[in-house]
Amino acid sequence: MNKKRPVNLDISTISMPLTAVVSILHRITGIILFVGLAFLFYAFDLSLESQEGFDQVVNVLQTNFLAKFIIWGVVSALMYHLVAGVKHLFMDLGYFEELESGRNAAIANIVIAAILIILAGVWIW
Repeated sequence: MNKKRPVNLDISTISMPLTAVVSILHRITGIILFVGLAFLFYAFDLSLESQEGFDQVVNVLQTNFLAKFIIWGVVSALMYHLVAGVKHLFMDLGYFEELESGRNAAIANIVIAAILIILAGVWIW
């Protein structure tokens, strides 16, 4: 092994390509969805127990900013994860594998996801 090779341990100087950022965000949104399911399952279970439970969930979602923010966060993660997942499916079929088309697909992924996230925010609030 070559002991004279350069070593860069300063992570702040490393710039990642846009395609890597999109891929990492896809993984992060998957984790957010997994954690967010706990909140969604709790609200779903409470809403199905009785009419009072359903009314309580509706009341919390209408009046509590934190609850709306959590729902918006989970829906936003779902929108991004969905768009990135479709992009990955196209890549599995052999599209967007070249450097330029992959970068264009990553830009399209971010733009489409941003539009869907904004629309989700408008819908929730």
